[in-house]
Amino acid sequence: MNSPILSQSIVAMAAVAVLLFAAAHDIAFRVIPNAVPVTVMAAGLWLSLARGQSGAAMCIAFSVFSGAWVLWRNGWMGGGDVKLLAASSLLVSPESVPALLLNTALSGGVLAFVYLLLSRIPPAAICQRPRGLALRIWRIERRRIRRAASLPYGCAIAMGALTAMGSPFHSG
Repeated sequence: MNSPILSQSIVAMAAVAVLLFAAAHDIAFRVIPNAVPVTVMAAGLWLSLARGQSGAAMCIAFSVFSGAWVLWRNGWMGGGDVKLLAASSLLVSPESVPALLLNTALSGGVLAFVYLLLSRIPPAAICQRPRGLALRIWRIERRRIRRAASLPYGCAIAMGALTAMGSPFHSG
């Protein structure tokens, strides 16, 4: 493996770690810290420069941001989600942005379906009760589901980005 491919792989793996952190933080607090999309954006810019596609990547990221901003303006998406989605569009090649958006939408649909199912299950119907941290997360999520709180859409964005990125060791 030559040095440019190795450095691209390291940056891509760091971006994966940040995306996983974003998903976990969104589940825990329903907030995506500003440092997360900034870090993802920096990694994406570095990767797009390495691919020689920085101009196209920036135009597409601006388009993704603009479209997601409209969703935020209508109350359909959180502000952190808008920033994370636009930043994530820089991680993938311009040709992979439709896959990113489709995978994010599908992941969001699955997430919504799971939360809908969980809202219909009475707490006593859970056969094996979780323990420790899992129990605490389960209790908090049950409370959020009963209140019809927002979904942790950062999870869907992270899944969409991870699937659109493919292997961080792929040189293309």
